[in-house]
Amino acid sequence: MQLRYSYRVYPTPGQQIALARAFGCARVVYNDALAARMEAFGKGERISDTELSKRLTASKATPDRAWLGEVSSVVLQQALADLNTAYRNFFASISGKRKGARVGLPRFRSRRDSRQAIRFTKNARFAVTVGGKLRLPKIGEVRVAWSRNLPSDPSSVTVIKDAAGRYFASFVVQTDGQPLPELDTEVGIDLGLTTFAVLSNGKTIDSPRFLRRAERRLRKAQQALSRKEKGSKNRAKARG
Repeated sequence: MQLRYSYRVYPTPGQQIALARAFGCARVVYNDALAARMEAFGKGERISDTELSKRLTASKATPDRAWLGEVSSVVLQQALADLNTAYRNFFASISGKRKGARVGLPRFRSRRDSRQAIRFTKNARFAVTVGGKLRLPKIGEVRVAWSRNLPSDPSSVTVIKDAAGRYFASFVVQTDGQPLPELDTEVGIDLGLTTFAVLSNGKTIDSPRFLRRAERRLRKAQQALSRKEKGSKNRAKARG
C-alpha cells in the first residue's frame, strides 16, 4: 500500500531561487507539450509520449530553451508525465471509467497559480541525508521539519509551494498495510488550501466537500429568487 507523508521544509533564499527556476521550467515544459498536443489534434494527428520526450530533449539544445538544462531532467520528464496523466483522466472521465466529478481537458499552467509543484523520482537520486536534510539535485540540501520517521524509503518526493509561500515535501512510500503506531506526542495541525489540514505526524486530511455543496445550493437559490417578480407569490414562496 502506498502512503503519502508531508512535511514542512525550509529552503534557504538561494534554494528558493533554484526552486522557482525548477517550477518555471516544469511549467514551460508542460505548456509546450500541451500546445503540441493541441496542434496535432487540430491537424487530425496524434503525437506520442515518446515524441514529446524527444522534442523536450531537442529543445534543450536550442538557444530559446537552453535554460531548461539548469534543472533536473527528471523534473522536466515528470511534467510530461503529469500532462499524460491529465489526458488519461479526461478520457477516462468522459468514457465513464473514472468515478467522481467530470474531469475537463488539461489547461495551460500559469506562473500566477497559487500552487507550484515539482516531482523527483528515484531516477533523480534525491536522498534524505544522515543529518535529516532532503538533498535535491541542482537545489541542494533542504532543511525538513520532521514530525515522524518515514516507514520506508520513498519512491518519489513532490516539493510544493502553496499560496501562502510555504514549502512542503510530500513523500510517497510503500508500506505493508499494517496500521501505524500511535504517538505519545502532541499532534499539530497546519490548515491548508489543497488539503483541509496537514498534521505534524505527516497525515493529510482532505477538504470537506459539504460546505462547498451548500454554498452552491445557496447561490442557485439566491439567483432563482432574484429572477422572481417583487411582491409576487412565487417570490414569497422562493424566499420561504
